[in-house]
Amino acid sequence: MKRMKLSSWKEGLKKGFATVLELGKVVFPVTVIVTILKYTSIIQILSEALKPIMGIFGLTGESAIVLVLGNLLYFYAAIGAMLTMELTVKQVYILAVMLSFSHSLLVETAITLKMGVKPWLVALIRLGISFLAAFLINIFWSGGQERAVYLLSMTPDETLTAWPDILLSSVLAGLNSVLQIAVIVIPVMIFIQILKDVEILPLLARLMSPLTRLLGVSDKTGVTLLAGLLFGIAYGAGVIIQTAKEENLSKKDIYLVSIFLVCCHAVIEDTLIFTPLGINVLYLLLVRVALAVILTIATAKFWRMVEKRVGS
Repeated sequence: MKRMKLSSWKEGLKKGFATVLELGKVVFPVTVIVTILKYTSIIQILSEALKPIMGIFGLTGESAIVLVLGNLLYFYAAIGAMLTMELTVKQVYILAVMLSFSHSLLVETAITLKMGVKPWLVALIRLGISFLAAFLINIFWSGGQERAVYLLSMTPDETLTAWPDILLSSVLAGLNSVLQIAVIVIPVMIFIQILKDVEILPLLARLMSPLTRLLGVSDKTGVTLLAGLLFGIAYGAGVIIQTAKEENLSKKDIYLVSIFLVCCHAVIEDTLIFTPLGINVLYLLLVRVALAVILTIATAKFWRMVEKRVGS
């Protein structure tokens, strides 16, 4: 393992600002547009139309906007929209759980295709577990009815009627959303860069044996799992493709690891990014990991049953 260098901090800081700038291109306009729409009847009409469906998951009708933005774009856009809405702690938590499992479907599904996994299966798994988790949380958790308090909260004045004032309020809300993202993203990017530069993956991968055995995959997938868990599905995909070539991973290993990672990846960034929403991100992380483990184990058992029947 290499020593941490000052260049790691500089590179992490550079990537952090670059990431915030890139995300700001999405978060800022989305927040501004959604805030402006709140002063019109469009959001109210949409909310009433979708209320029966979203109510199944304990959400408001306008929450559908959050899910659409999160799945078609990325959950940073969804968070930008959430910051403009008055939601309860329970609703914010449910949306956070759903977005953790299912976000950026178009991009990340395309990435998993390179891993040799059928894209329709990946999308079906992510959407299915997302809505199932929301349904179960809504049924079994009766708490969280208090209004969510966002970090650096700046609630738009809904009494405004003059368009210049509305536009100014919307722009300020957009800048506030970008600031909240920056507070979390920059430190996280510095931390991730340090982990990469000190080449800690091979060392930590040795500790992954209990998890690989639990999931029913080869110990050779340890580095792949760790890479995906820490750095994201794109980085994990790159590692799994390389490992598959070097270690001759079986189709079963590739599928099981892929299923686990599409449900649970980039746990540092993807978890901490929800901090501005004022929820306990530890519970969010535990739910995400637990469901990913359960789904992967269930798939492994089903795979073994099929192998036995085919073999007999």
